[in-house]
Amino acid sequence: MPLNRRKFLERSAVTGAGVALAAAVQASPAAAAEAGHGKKRPKRYALTVMGTTDLHGHVFNWDYYKDAEYTDKDGNAQGLARISTLVNQVREEKGPGNTLLLDAGDTIQGTPLTYYYAKVDPITAEGGPVHPMAQAMNAIGYDAVALGNHEFNYGIDTLRKFEEQCDFPLLGANALDAKTLRPAFPPYFIKTFRVKGAPPLKVAVLGLTNPGIAIWDKAYVQGKLTFPGLEEQAAEWVPRLRSMGADVVVVSAHSGTSGTSSYGDQLPHVENAAANVARQVPGIDAILVGHAHTEIPEMRVVNEKTGKEVVLSEPLCFAERLTLFDFELVFERGRWQVESVKASLRDSRTVEDDPRITKLLTDEHRKVVEYVNQVVGTATETLTTVEARYKDAPIVDLITKVQEDVVRAALAGTEHASLPVLSQASPFSRTSEIPAGEVTIRDLSSLYVYDNTLVAKLMTGAQVRAYLEYSAEYFVQTAPGAPVDVDKLTNANGRPDYNYDYVSGLTYDIDIAQPAGSRIKNLSFDGAPLDDEQQFVFAVNNYRANGGGAFPHVASAPELWSESTEIRTRIAEWVTAKGVLDPKDFASVDWRLTRDGTPVF
Repeated sequence: MPLNRRKFLERSAVTGAGVALAAAVQASPAAAAEAGHGKKRPKRYALTVMGTTDLHGHVFNWDYYKDAEYTDKDGNAQGLARISTLVNQVREEKGPGNTLLLDAGDTIQGTPLTYYYAKVDPITAEGGPVHPMAQAMNAIGYDAVALGNHEFNYGIDTLRKFEEQCDFPLLGANALDAKTLRPAFPPYFIKTFRVKGAPPLKVAVLGLTNPGIAIWDKAYVQGKLTFPGLEEQAAEWVPRLRSMGADVVVVSAHSGTSGTSSYGDQLPHVENAAANVARQVPGIDAILVGHAHTEIPEMRVVNEKTGKEVVLSEPLCFAERLTLFDFELVFERGRWQVESVKASLRDSRTVEDDPRITKLLTDEHRKVVEYVNQVVGTATETLTTVEARYKDAPIVDLITKVQEDVVRAALAGTEHASLPVLSQASPFSRTSEIPAGEVTIRDLSSLYVYDNTLVAKLMTGAQVRAYLEYSAEYFVQTAPGAPVDVDKLTNANGRPDYNYDYVSGLTYDIDIAQPAGSRIKNLSFDGAPLDDEQQFVFAVNNYRANGGGAFPHVASAPELWSESTEIRTRIAEWVTAKGVLDPKDFASVDWRLTRDGTPVF
């Protein structure tokens, strides 16, 4: 794998040595005011570090799945064009030379726009396009971006091409070359701010990514990259940055604050470790948090070794918010010291798109709109995911049917061809709809929003039973006769919808009156109670097959087959081949919710 690190490792080294990356930075108003009051008064400086995270390909406030302006019940707005306007405002308020702009990762996956430039008109092709996210972020003037786990979804070549196209470094201190154990991407970035009448101020940014990449994108990174824990790599790099003269250390971490992991004990490293880093590693002033898709205006964590507070903030994903870390610094006893840090959020719905970004990417946006509006078939009735979390919905059966057909065809003529095929799918979206009449690529894309691929695993009846029990933990225990509020029935213990699975090819009840672990009742295959020794082929997405969600047995089960074509593409091919999307061709009632044997619905 080519490491291709030279451009930004040298850039980091140059700035670390104190050579300016851009025009010399002017002193802040506070520092200028101090200059006229005699030598004894300390110099002061105000610095603002701005941050976004989990942009997931959102350039404009546009919903490609609905072919309309994005809206939600809270009136939020999305997109880098809005962020650009906010950034311009902040730079005008603070002085353009007194700011730094960062991102905490998950940039090049998540919308039809990013899919289009990875697969349909790929940036990796000879003479291919410049990625729209690179164009937008270059134009806005990002200084550094941490790697997210979804950066690896399209493979190393696509990521490296994106890296080449960026005018900023992609940071990953814990993304190491598997053979040399040296950083495969720049670990850090240092920017030097020139302050009138005082020594320069050095601000270091350490980038950390998610250890779960080793599981979620194993097919791309195994044997090439390894991802140690955020805490251990921060403990190695923060002292180095301080020894290099960093006056301020900011961490951009693609990792949430909860201290939990979705992959159970498959890795020794915590998935959501940002607060752990703040608590355990001395010398950090602020952490830009990502990955969890939550909004944290300001969190303060006390470092266990120094007793000092570290300020954390996570702006809402999809470019809906911009974090501001406002630093007040004072030059005392021969060095710059952080006097205070506070974090706050700016809201994209309060501004309009920056026309500069709109003009820059109108053509790319138009191409993607045309692509997703291609008609691939017709539907005999409207299909929706509105109730798919708690009722067996035909629209999710479509996914399992397509996966079953693809796997059965792939295994034809092999020793496993005669085994029954079960298929797994999750109710990813609560708003997806395939309308009666013409069916477009965007209709089908809204049903399967992730770029997952398909894997066939070999599992026993007993393993499938355990898998279903684990999945059923998604429901909140509800006593017989108690009122059922569907808004409170699911997501027990914070489990997201994408970690609840249907399994087709069996029939079963989920008794939500029972405690977790003993809810699967009347589990049958082919009209008879399930035989624990029976072998099945299990059609499953690569996220789940690699351990995502920590479902039992599936990650360690023998792999019979896998492919690199996205499940979303397979669904479009299936519908195109059929021409007509009729539930009688794929829908079945495989499961239902009960309480002590009585159906809930």
